[in-house]
Amino acid sequence: MSPAGPLPFPPERPLWQQEAREEFPIVTAHPELAYLDSAATSQKPRAVLEAVQTYLTTSNANAGRGTYPWANRTTELVESTRERVKEFLHDPEPGRSGVHFTSGATEGLRTVARDWLVPYLRDGDEILVPYADHRANLDPWLEAQRLLAERGVQVRVQALPYQAGSGDYDHVALRQAVGPRTRFVAATHVHHVYGGDMNVHRIREAVGPDVAICLDAAQSVGHLPVHLDDPSLDVDFVVFSGHKVMALPGSGAIWARNARGPAFLPEGWQGTPNTAGIVSLRVALDWLDAIGPERVAHWTTMLSTRLTDRLGRLRPYEIVGCQASLPADSALPAEQRRRGIVTFRHRDIPSDDLGFILFSHGFMVRADSMCQAGSDGRDASVRVSLHVYNTVEEIDRLLAVLASLA
Repeated sequence: MSPAGPLPFPPERPLWQQEAREEFPIVTAHPELAYLDSAATSQKPRAVLEAVQTYLTTSNANAGRGTYPWANRTTELVESTRERVKEFLHDPEPGRSGVHFTSGATEGLRTVARDWLVPYLRDGDEILVPYADHRANLDPWLEAQRLLAERGVQVRVQALPYQAGSGDYDHVALRQAVGPRTRFVAATHVHHVYGGDMNVHRIREAVGPDVAICLDAAQSVGHLPVHLDDPSLDVDFVVFSGHKVMALPGSGAIWARNARGPAFLPEGWQGTPNTAGIVSLRVALDWLDAIGPERVAHWTTMLSTRLTDRLGRLRPYEIVGCQASLPADSALPAEQRRRGIVTFRHRDIPSDDLGFILFSHGFMVRADSMCQAGSDGRDASVRVSLHVYNTVEEIDRLLAVLASLA
């Protein structure tokens, strides 16, 4: 079976994308393979690899622990990267906000829960949290509830409501769920399975001006523009992983607006930071800014649109998530479609088997339940997640293989 019809993509690869792809040694060294798992971790451009090598061979030292030149240089790199994160996120008030480095989004969300939310809440307060997003954006808030209960503080946890069948939050139901004791909402910017923009601006409209919002931005920072100076993105915390922003594993950051509730300050003694990871994050943000987050977002959205439009015509496949972004709504702008993530199932082939089949053809995809809260092996699926180094040819080769299995 061969899908037919026009495809929403220019026939030629733009020069900027060709040049960007050449900056990834691991990608260019394996032209026979297509890396389609960037939602799990991104590949690293040459500039990041070289910067880490240079740092470790010229000025590696502990930050804030010495007064000699290498230590001073490392301390300056760490502190300037805090400001670079604010700049990359278009922080409207960098003098008020704070940036804390973590090992990734999971630790970052847990740090917000333990070090800010637990001291902030009082007996009888309520929070709303997502029960169908990544487990990293659910477990920390339930842990905070348990810690408070051990102290005799009872906090009510409500499930963030979802629209049936779409994967998006139900903002109408959310408005009804908010009460006078609602203090906090945990949300996701781009869903790691469905690939949809979760319309955070509607959350603020629903909960009002006083409720703190923590945003899991692991699938948005580095993949699309994140403008905290835009009133529609009025959140209090942005947490993201460095390794998904083309930096090294073990790096990440918490940005705190410090406008609602107490200023965020991690508790306890702060040990040695991941200085090499912080260096890599600084250079990765510079590299992405030079390429242009808007161009990256447009490219990956167009690739995912091409994949969903054709895959949606192959009957054995079920595309997971909001069906409004499938080709039946041809008038829907591409910017409202999937943000570089397309997840699907074959009606007859188990997803883990399909993942092995695709790798035998040179495609590296994720095939499991994606760490989605409330999921188990029975609802496993195959996820294709894209970044700037992916090409139209890779998508078309993937579609040809999928069509052969139809």
